[in-house]
Formats: sequence, C-alpha cells, structure tokens
Amino acid sequence: MTVEALYDIYLQNPNIQTDTRKLKAGDLYFALKGEHFNGNQFALEAIEKGAAYAIIDEAIFANHDRCILVHDVLDSLQQLSKHHRQQFTIPFLAITGSNGKTTTKELIHAVMATTFKTVATKGNLNNHIGVPLTVLSIPKETEFAIIEMGANHQREIASYCTYALPNFGLINNCGKAHLEGFGGIEGVRKGKGELYDFLKEHQGIIFRNADFDYLKEMATGIEKQITYGEFEGDYRGKIISSNGQEGLQVAILNAGKECTIKSQLIGTYNFANILAAVAVGSYFGITIDKIKTAIECYVPDNSRSQLIRRGSTDIILDAYNANPSSMQVAIQNFASMNYPKKIVLLGGMKELGDDSLKEHQLVVDLLVKNNFEHVLLVGGDFNKTNHNYPFVENNVQARDWFLKQPIENTAVLIKGSRAFMMEKIID
Repeated sequence: MTVEALYDIYLQNPNIQTDTRKLKAGDLYFALKGEHFNGNQFALEAIEKGAAYAIIDEAIFANHDRCILVHDVLDSLQQLSKHHRQQFTIPFLAITGSNGKTTTKELIHAVMATTFKTVATKGNLNNHIGVPLTVLSIPKETEFAIIEMGANHQREIASYCTYALPNFGLINNCGKAHLEGFGGIEGVRKGKGELYDFLKEHQGIIFRNADFDYLKEMATGIEKQITYGEFEGDYRGKIISSNGQEGLQVAILNAGKECTIKSQLIGTYNFANILAAVAVGSYFGITIDKIKTAIECYVPDNSRSQLIRRGSTDIILDAYNANPSSMQVAIQNFASMNYPKKIVLLGGMKELGDDSLKEHQLVVDLLVKNNFEHVLLVGGDFNKTNHNYPFVENNVQARDWFLKQPIENTAVLIKGSRAFMMEKIID
C-alpha cells in the first residue's frame, strides 16, 4: 500500500493506537514490534475491539479483511507522519537537549497557546515512535507545533528530522547525559547538533542560548539565529530570586519588554528555560504581558522541579530523570536555598558507560562539599563510591529510611534516574 493510500485511510480514522489495551472504536492500530513483544499478534484482537484497520507487517497475521499488510509497520508510521507534516506550512519547532527540554517545551506551549492554536508533544513521547505519533496527532487547524526530540545515540535526532521536518529549532544544552550511547560529551554535542545540521541544510531558524559558547560554535553557518541569555542576546534576563519557598523569579531586561516573572518553578537551572519561552513568544509577536502571565501560571508536574509542601516541610521533587549535569545543578541550587535543615535523597544514574563510577563519585564529592544534614544514596554505582553516607538498594528501602527522619522545618531534595522511581518515596 502506498503512503498516499494509507493517508486517505488515516484522514477517515485519525486516531492512532499502538497498544490494544488503550484502543477505542475507530482507531487505527499499528502493530509495532520490539525486543520483547510483537504487535502483529494482537491485530485480530484490535479489530475485534473496534479498530478501523490493523496495519501489520507479517502475512501470517493477515487473517481479516481489515488487516493492511505493509513491508515495515514502524517505517510506515514514520512515512505517514512525514506525509501528514508535508500538508502544513506552519512553524514546526523542534526542541532537544540534555536537560530541561520537557520543561522548556511546556513553557513554550503555555506561551504560544495564548495566541495560536498550538499542539505539543504530550509527556515525553519524544523517541522514534513518539515523534511520528505526535506529528500525526496535529489537526489541520493547528497554527504552531512543538516537537520534543530525545536521543541516546548518534543519528537519532537526524532521523526524527526526516519526518518531522522542523523549520525552527532549539537545543537547550549539551550535558553529560547518555554518555554510553553517545561516547562522551563531544558525542553528545554531535548527536544533539544533528538538529542544527538539518536546519542549516534547509534554511531553518534557531533559538540559541548565547551564554553557551559551544552552541555558538555548533550553530556556525546557520543564517537566522534568535539569541537569548543572561549576558548577551536578542532577549536578555537575570535571576532575581531562587528561594525555594517562592519559586524562581526572573527579570526580563529588553527595551520594551522589561518585567518581572514570578514562576512556580524551582531551581536556577530553569532560568534558561524561561528565557527560551520569552524569546520564542516574543519572536512570534506575543506581548510580554501574555508571556508573563502564561509562565507565571505554569505549574510543573510529573516529578519535574515540583515543590510539594507537607506542613513545615518543603519537598523538591525532581525525580523524572538524572544525569551528571542535572545532578550537579540540582545539588548546587539546593545548597544555595535558605532552609534551616536539608535532606538529600539521590538515586543512581544510568547509561554512563565506563564513566559511571567516576561520575557517581563526583556527585558524592559535591554532596560532601556542601555538608547537608542528612544524605541517602539509592542504588546504582553509588554503592561503589567512597563515602560515609547510608546506602539502600531501592525506593522501598529509601521510603522506610525517610519515614524515620525528623523532617519538621526541613527541605528535602529527591532526584534520580527513571529506573529508581524516586517519586514513590513520598507517594
């Protein structure tokens, strides 16, 4: 079946599902395969549950007239998303980076939605399946699209660009994340820089943090660059206050846009995310009053820079994920906060390859330097580092430890890689 023929079917049945447990009548079921599952096996079940069609790539399962046999289901999904993308002439902003890309996406979405019909990646559907699903979720009346792109190895971002076809791009930063797959920090920059490469080739426009020299170097050759930063850029700002009790407050310094934004975000590391949203919104003509209101009304969730109050205790839950770069800024930010007592619970970091032990030790050394009242290390290579802190293997044991601590008038930082599900400590 040609992509054009499949697209005609999609237009009649625009809701796509890859999991029969979530399927609704009239959905298109794409039978994806993975290391431990084969969606082809559930094609008949999908049709019996009301799927309009099941797209499969193994002929043995083509036992119903509403089964559509293709060469490769994943490739068909991606090519279908490309065809859908080609029907639009609106701005498609791709966002990637090592830290903060989801928060940046949500802030930009909040800002752009004040003026434009805006669609953005839901949650963290930012991989080879999530990106095409996001593109295919965009209705024809959309005026602005935001596509989050995650990656842990080379050529991943490049592949997303071939079917998301972004004409605008933003790289938050390039830190020590997924070092195992990228092969070191230079590999991270090369991998994330694939977004710049695509935009350079297709005369796209980028929003660039001017405070990072390496982004300037990576962006060489891109003609149109909108910059933002603390020290230079088209849009400038500075941190006024980062007290945990009040949230991060930022001053916007540009002529005609001077204002103070009192966000509900925790952590100075969110300064660049806020400034990125200001830059994008301003470039597309949104007034600073609307930008300010949108950012101030944004409430973080899903364990990203959340401030949770329990009586006299403030819990900073930043446990969606962790890498050496985000660990460092989270610890430093927490150390700078004005609380009488502080407790830190850190889960291990994943996908660091041969650098894992060294990076875990650097985190431990930073904890020692800041002399927190109590520290608990949870799982991973923390057990192999030199330290005198208590250590447990998992979040269940961590919760038992936490419940025994006196936490009145205390601030608590909880952070760790997704594998350790640190948020369950306070469920």
